[in-house]
Amino acid sequence: MHEERLRTTAGLRGTPALVLSAWRGRSGRRYIVGIHDLAEPELDDMGDAVVLAVRRDAAGIGEIVCVASAGESPRERLTRTWMARARYGGANEMHVHRLAETEAERSAIVADFDAVATTDTMTDTMADA
Repeated sequence: MHEERLRTTAGLRGTPALVLSAWRGRSGRRYIVGIHDLAEPELDDMGDAVVLAVRRDAAGIGEIVCVASAGESPRERLTRTWMARARYGGANEMHVHRLAETEAERSAIVADFDAVATTDTMTDTMADA
């Protein structure tokens, strides 16, 4: 899995453009994301999306810390616990993919990023701390 930075231009009438990037999952599929600060207030207004918690190294290379789907169903509600895990893993950005329309599509994307292994590793690490 790797990130592909995208160039963006200023929005209409000089408004700042949304910072965009793209990630390739294990399948090779490309997912376009908007980059946001990792901020708890945004969790409540996330809507239907796949959210990647990302940390950057000194060279600016992004690494996925954990992945979750966000949506209307209780299974897809992002929690403060998820945010804590992301921060514990060093994440400071949320990369949000909003082009998956159904819960099944979002689940498939999460699986493409192999989030289960990442989340299990983070949970084990937090339990040991």
